[in-house]
This record gives sequence, structure tokens and C-alpha cells, in this order.
Amino acid sequence: MATVTVVGAGVGGLSAAARLAAAGHRVSVFEQAATVGGKLGRHERETAAGTFRFDTGPSLFTLPQVAAELFASTGGGGLDLVPLDPIVRHRFPDGSTLDSTGGDAFAERIAAAFGAEAAADWRRLWRRAGRVWAASWRHVLTSPVDPLRMAGLAWRLGDLAAIAPGRTLRGLGRTHLRDPRLRMLLERYATYTGADPRRAPAALLAIPYAELAFGGWYLRGGLGTLADALLERCESLGVRVHTGTAVRSIAVAGSRAAGVVLDDGAEIAADVVVANADALHVYRDLLPSPRPARRLAARSLGGFVLLLGVRGRTPGIAHHTVLFPRDYDAEFDAVFGTARGAGPVPVADPAVFVTVADDPLVRPDGYEAWFVLVNAAPQGPVDWRSAGPGHADRVLEVLAERGFDVRDRLLFRHVLTPADLEAATRSPGGAIYGTASHGLGGMLRPPNRAPVPGLFLVGGSVHPGGGLPLVMLSAKIVADLIGAG
Repeated sequence: MATVTVVGAGVGGLSAAARLAAAGHRVSVFEQAATVGGKLGRHERETAAGTFRFDTGPSLFTLPQVAAELFASTGGGGLDLVPLDPIVRHRFPDGSTLDSTGGDAFAERIAAAFGAEAAADWRRLWRRAGRVWAASWRHVLTSPVDPLRMAGLAWRLGDLAAIAPGRTLRGLGRTHLRDPRLRMLLERYATYTGADPRRAPAALLAIPYAELAFGGWYLRGGLGTLADALLERCESLGVRVHTGTAVRSIAVAGSRAAGVVLDDGAEIAADVVVANADALHVYRDLLPSPRPARRLAARSLGGFVLLLGVRGRTPGIAHHTVLFPRDYDAEFDAVFGTARGAGPVPVADPAVFVTVADDPLVRPDGYEAWFVLVNAAPQGPVDWRSAGPGHADRVLEVLAERGFDVRDRLLFRHVLTPADLEAATRSPGGAIYGTASHGLGGMLRPPNRAPVPGLFLVGGSVHPGGGLPLVMLSAKIVADLIGAG
């Protein structure tokens, strides 16, 4: 069995470590931060009223069967999952509201809110979404990147028709959905991969299907507890996890990965290296001879976050609430710098995503812990260190304009910008999902097997993509590749 070094203790790194240790490999993990979890971050705030706990990364758990298989295959128990209904409450510029839920019940809610024609449109799109999901699961999400497979030579004609290579998510929505609110709802799913729906591939239709077909879930105590469960699973399998220990570089002997060099100069030999870091950071910064990474330079959108301690209870707020802007195109123009060639800027009138968990484990009695997220350009094009405070004021104004004025009920606010994410995770620019999922190759992220023999990549910046279940699937793909030799 091999000696494996894992760089980074995010969900991908810990998942890969658990799988490899369960298979009999000797596994060590090195994490620069003081705690595990990577982008599955947590923030705790002590106040006179009590303790507030926030997830600062993912806030929605989907495809629970992926996590169940991971824990079952490594000898662990399950997770304390709570089903959400609604999965998301959508508030549109005209004041209408639509609560998403699983299966055909969602179409029934669409009919009640927007009429029978809108529901019929959604059902037609939903049938196509099922075909896209089946093709994506069969050919993409559970398989390594294979040029012949991705070129379509191994695909069924029906699968290719459903995936619609060359079409955008916006184009698909405008073909199938007449109601502009449903188009807006569909286009939001492009942001799950950090992409502009006007350029994102139509195949991203698989994302809403996964969320609505298999449900949205919450972990009691916050999604950060997933990292605790993975750490416990790793340690029970004999994995040595070193926190507060940064990796300076990946060592290469001859042409093969041979271990890592830590920031203090210590050399750790290994037969195999698994990098749970942004692919651009790996290829540009960690290898002794940087690899070409031009395709990885187009970054996904970032996230601008407010963590709010709010007095009292707020009528009309759900666990997840999305407040849409009047002009969604203006938002994407601002984030991606596509308006008349202008560079990215802070969004003046953004869509706002709010998470408020009704969970006594994350907030004191009589208070709410608000996680507020808006789309943002990565650090670099925008100087978020200087722009952050003013933008935080603007986001609170937008909340008030859309019916949720909490400014006079704030106990505190804490701001996290793309610059903070870049500093915490070494994700270049603080881009949440690494490379943007745009164009014909939008589903093709860097492969899990690196060009350097003995080096493998896991996490949201590589195949099959971002989001907790896909990151865990990347770990399974890598463990299978290593096991296959």
C-alpha cells in the first residue's frame, strides 16, 4: 500500500483521506489553517446575549446519498440531516413569492403562484432536466475526465440531445419558460458554479434537478459539522491530520510527485500526493516548475458576505430566501465586467441570498443569526479591502428596500469579502468555484489526475465541480484512480 500525502483538509481532502485510509493506505493530511473544513468555513461570535455560530461557506446540503455512501464505505455512521421545506423562498421584483420543494409539488406551487401555463412550462423543462441529470451522472459526475467520453464519442445520441452542447442556460430557459420569474429562478443556478447564465452551458440544468429531485437539507449545528464528522472518520481510520501546517511546494523527483515541502522547510516523502487546493494555485504556485494554467485564469464569481446578529424574529424569512433584483443582467455585467468592456465593480443592486437557521445550536434565544451573500467580482479587479465597508452598507439598504430592514435590530455585523476568502483558502482572487463554468467547455474542469505522475487533485475547482456532493464525488474518483494504479 502507498504512503499518501494530502494537501488541504477541506471536504475533498478529508473525503479522499478517509477513502484511501479505509483501503489500507498510510495517509497524512497537512492543512494551513488552524481548523479543518476549507471553504466549509465557520465563524463564531460571543456576545452578552450568547454565542452566534455561522457557516461561512456552503449553506445547503444536497444529494445526501453521496455522503451516505462515503460514510458507509469508510465504516462510519450517518449525518444528522434535517429536510427543508421550502428549500428556497424566492421573492421577485414584483413582490410575488415562490417556495421551492421537491418533485411535482413544486409545479403545483408554480401553478398556484403564476398560473397553469407557467406550471406546464416547468413540467416540460423538468422532463428535460431529468434526462440531463441522468446523462451527467452517467458520463460526467461519477467518471474521470476522458477526452473521448467528453467529446461525445461514448455518449448516446439522446444524452447529447439533452445536454445540448453549445447552448447556454439562458437560451434553454428562454426556449422553455415564458414567465420571466421562472427564467430568473433558473438562471440563479448558474451562480452555483460561479458562472454567468448568459454564457453558462445548458447542461447546468442538472443542478436544479439535483436540488429539487433529491431535496435540500440542513445539518443540525450548521453545515460546518460535516467537517467535524469527516475529521472524526479520518482519525478513526488512522489518518494523521496536521493543522496549522502550510505546504510550500509539491516535491518532484524525476518527473513524478515525491512528497511535499512544508513552510518550515521540512520535506515529507510520499508515493502519492493529493492536492485539495485550487487548481490554479497548484499549477502556478506549488509545483517546482509551474505548469501552463491559462485556461484556469478566468475566475468564477466571488462572494461578499455579511454575518449579522439580529434581535427578535423576522416574519416572512425562510431558512433560505433569495431576493431578486429588477435587472439581473446588470448584476452579471458588474461581476464579470461585460458592460461595454468595463471592468468588474461592486454590484449596486444585487440578488441577495439570506440563510436564517431556526436552530438553537447556532443562536441565542430571542435572536437570529443571518448569513447574507451577494455575488461579487474576485479580489484583484475590485479592491475589496477598501470597498468592503461601503458595500456592506449598501447590502443592508437593499435588504431594507426589499422588505427586510434589520438595521435597527442589529446586535453586530461582520463582513467577509473575496479578499478574506483568498487569504483564508489561497483560492486566487477569492473565487468561490475556481475557474468559471463558461462556454462549450463549461462542464470540463481540470482533471483529477494531474500531468505530473503521482499527483491527483480533488475539490471544487476540479472535476466534477463545486458544491459539497460533487467535491465528495471528486474524492471517490481520485481514490478509485489511485487504487487502480
